[in-house]
Amino acid sequence: MAVDRIFKDEANEEKGERARMASFIGAMAIADLVKTTLGPKGMDKILQSTGRGRAVTVTNDGATILKSLHIDNPAAKVLVDISKVQDDEVGDGTTSVVVLAGELLREAEKLVAAKIHPMTIISGYRMAAECARNALLHKVMDNKEDAEKFKSDLMKIAMTTLSSKILSQDKEHFAELAVDAVLRLKGSTNLESIQIIKKPGGSLKDSFLDEGFILDKKIGIGQPKRIENAKILVANTAMDTDKVKIYGARVRVDSMSRVAEIETAEKEKMKEKVQKIIAHGVNCFVNRQLIYNFPEELFADAGILAIEHADFDGIERLALVTGGEIASTFDNPESVKLGHCKLIEEIMIGEDKLIHFSGVELGQACTIVLRGASHHVLDEAERSLHDALCVLSQTVNDSRVLLGGGWPEMVMAKDVDELARKTPGKKSHAIEAFSRALVAIPTIIADNAGLDSAELVAQLRAEHQKEGCTAGIDVISGSVGDVAQLGISESFKVKQAVLLSATEAAEMILRVDEIITCAPRKRENRM
Repeated sequence: MAVDRIFKDEANEEKGERARMASFIGAMAIADLVKTTLGPKGMDKILQSTGRGRAVTVTNDGATILKSLHIDNPAAKVLVDISKVQDDEVGDGTTSVVVLAGELLREAEKLVAAKIHPMTIISGYRMAAECARNALLHKVMDNKEDAEKFKSDLMKIAMTTLSSKILSQDKEHFAELAVDAVLRLKGSTNLESIQIIKKPGGSLKDSFLDEGFILDKKIGIGQPKRIENAKILVANTAMDTDKVKIYGARVRVDSMSRVAEIETAEKEKMKEKVQKIIAHGVNCFVNRQLIYNFPEELFADAGILAIEHADFDGIERLALVTGGEIASTFDNPESVKLGHCKLIEEIMIGEDKLIHFSGVELGQACTIVLRGASHHVLDEAERSLHDALCVLSQTVNDSRVLLGGGWPEMVMAKDVDELARKTPGKKSHAIEAFSRALVAIPTIIADNAGLDSAELVAQLRAEHQKEGCTAGIDVISGSVGDVAQLGISESFKVKQAVLLSATEAAEMILRVDEIITCAPRKRENRM
């Protein structure tokens, strides 16, 4: 007896050809969606949320676009995931990785249609990816020993990363900011100590890098506006106990004088807490929570600068930067670690007053203040700068550098093509397909710039037959240019991550031969 149905009513499954079709189409649609944001002439997307206020994001960062999409197709979700991982891992190349995976699947679809088994395609892709990686390894440059050259490499990488973003007009200025900030980290990839503050107003050119730490708060009334050799206590504690805080309790008193007694007791309690804090010998107290008027008065009398409501991110970073620890009890001052800095003062940026801590313990700390026309511009500028900072901090650790502008793809494609000619059997078709997928990236960069991609890529391929060729696509002049002279460089780590992630994602989607969608859970009628 044949089993009619195994699954519940609304569950459905797709098998074989149809499942493979659905995966391929979903993945290629996602790749086509972000394809137009690739390269220096890539366009931006506007993303509008359906939540309250209909927030609008304008961006051309692949990961941000894909993160905001609600996708139903399972294969497309795999691509969204790889772009997220790429963003977390190296920061840049989020669009390239999706586009490359999409192209690999587009080629695989043709091969599957020609009756080549997916496993054969996968093993061909594996060989091709290994060969492409080795091709890059032979061509990398490493200037770690020569500080001057290495810094100029970092500048080139930062300018190349920023050239496809909103900051491309002032890329020299921002590349300098990013390189300065990253070189301060002295090889650590922890970007926590680089703080980015966004202040609307002015133009993007007015952005600057400031040594030390800026806290987006105002100094209270009657408190010192400038403190030298500051000892800072960073705390997360309630400073609003000058009112009865026993919710739901009823206090019966027989006269008003008793109420006054309760208030006095509360005040005394607060006073005691403030005395304990003052006993630490500090001259700056930063609290995450509110500080009421009474304790603020006491601090002002003692000549202590008290800053309230420094949000959690602010105090975490402040503690990290000044070398202090966040305290919440003040009974034993010797166990509390205080933060130190040379000078605290109030500064003005645009219309706003901020508090500036300079000469902090952690010399790696710095703040980048971004100025710009509107919040949308600032958000996008922050994303672009964050990408550049991530790439640079990775490059400081792994200092291998490649040329950019479609050059690495052509180098890989050339070697992969040679491998395809030497490989017997059906695998060679898959290897050849891999090289076609690699060439698609320079093709798309040229297409986005409105150039004749077929002509350019053919010229580029001919150039790459020569030994030691440094030709790539020069989008600005619209021809094949020498990328070494143009100073277009990319980090080897980013390219390697793009290559390997895209191949693995394509492999994973290729293995699919059945998609099962579970039945949705029914809501019970609880009437």
